[in-house]
Amino acid sequence: MPALKKIALTITSAALLSGFVLSPAAAADKDTSDDKQPKPPSTMSSLGGEQLGKAGTQVNLGPGAPVLPKKLSGRSWIVADAESGDVLAAHNSHWRLPPASTLKMLFADTVLPALQPTTLAHKVTENELSGVGEGSSLVGIKEDHTYTVHDLWLGVFLRSGNDAVHVLSEMYGGVQKTVDAMQAHAEELQALDTVVVSPDGYDAPRQVSSAYDLTLIARSGLQKKDFREYAATASADFPGEKKKGKKRESFEISNTNRLITGDIGVDPYQGIAGVKNGYTTHAGNTFTGVAERNGKVLLVTVMNPSAEESHAVYKEAAHLLDWGFAASGKVTPVGQLVPPRSLDTGTGIGGKGATPAAGAVQGPGGQAEATHASASNGSSGVGTALAIIGGLLVVLAAAVFLVNRRWPMTGRPHRTETETDATETDATAAETKDAEGTGKAGKSAEDNGEAGKDAEDAGKDVEGDPEGAGATASAAPTDKS
Repeated sequence: MPALKKIALTITSAALLSGFVLSPAAAADKDTSDDKQPKPPSTMSSLGGEQLGKAGTQVNLGPGAPVLPKKLSGRSWIVADAESGDVLAAHNSHWRLPPASTLKMLFADTVLPALQPTTLAHKVTENELSGVGEGSSLVGIKEDHTYTVHDLWLGVFLRSGNDAVHVLSEMYGGVQKTVDAMQAHAEELQALDTVVVSPDGYDAPRQVSSAYDLTLIARSGLQKKDFREYAATASADFPGEKKKGKKRESFEISNTNRLITGDIGVDPYQGIAGVKNGYTTHAGNTFTGVAERNGKVLLVTVMNPSAEESHAVYKEAAHLLDWGFAASGKVTPVGQLVPPRSLDTGTGIGGKGATPAAGAVQGPGGQAEATHASASNGSSGVGTALAIIGGLLVVLAAAVFLVNRRWPMTGRPHRTETETDATETDATAAETKDAEGTGKAGKSAEDNGEAGKDAEDAGKDVEGDPEGAGATASAAPTDKS
């Protein structure tokens, strides 16, 4: 071999060897902490606007608009104007994920109108409580005891009681009939990322929703007076056990929504007026909230934040609400919350041509004043007044609560803030699969991308706050919602 060729080969070999030696050091410098986090599908529904179908954070900042909060760790979130339906910002908002007890919003929106009057009394049977999942959150309902519909709804909204959900489901016609009705209602609302398997949000195979859908559902529920009042109630008296020869006593239950009641490290949010929180091993923490300031009503949903700090889901929701109020009028919407199908004109974004999800049936400066309701008086007025900003009393049923206005039609020009600079596919199968093993105790949460977390209680749902909400009634496994 010519000497010149040997020299060339030697130089090439040395260069390659140096690359192999140096590459591990370069790789060590790379932050791979995010590599274990699950990734959203490359293609998601674009219902509500093309930007909402894109992965990652979507926001159109205008002049003077504040930047989004830093260190938002939710897998999916959305901030929207409850009145106009404008989506101010979103992050993977159509990612189909397990919803935990935020799904109870759909249960309430579906069933509430049918179970009237709320003074209706019902004696609970053993069979009605037999289907409640092991480790579920319980408000403390006893068989052979009588409760009013009003009592039961307080148990659903405040303590996220799966026992109350199952009793109400039986009163509605049975759990399966309730699930079918919820799925049909989700389709009517165009919440097409949602597949309902259990009425209470308890982890179940294939049960999923999305931040977009949960926000649509909350917006629909808030059109109903009873829904608004239950969701805004901070505490209530709930009927206790009846002992022979003694007057039936009651015990106090508190709302597990920490932006209403507060907790260590979390202050009640100024202007908060509901809606629902949740937690299961598979879903992580989920939360949908509504708040009002200076005549502006915003909805926010946060799903499964990865931050390890206490009450991260509430803190991130509060940061997003703060941003939304500050950014209102300074951003161009990235999409819209679509109206129900029955009100959809079929024009504009989304609408009747959309396809349902696979498996679908078709004082000034003061804090919010806590409301307390009596569950035993049979009244449907569960604290109708709520101090939501600076000592201003707002009657939730009144027109001043803007979310109570008529649905905006898609064909009607909606308010555009400052002018500034998909259809479901098989790609969602990975997210649906996340929920498929959740009903099996002992299954690892790695199926849902929660690498390294032990899911020995998977499929168990003790509603409320996993960080010390003080669950009532049951001392079973602590997978909370």
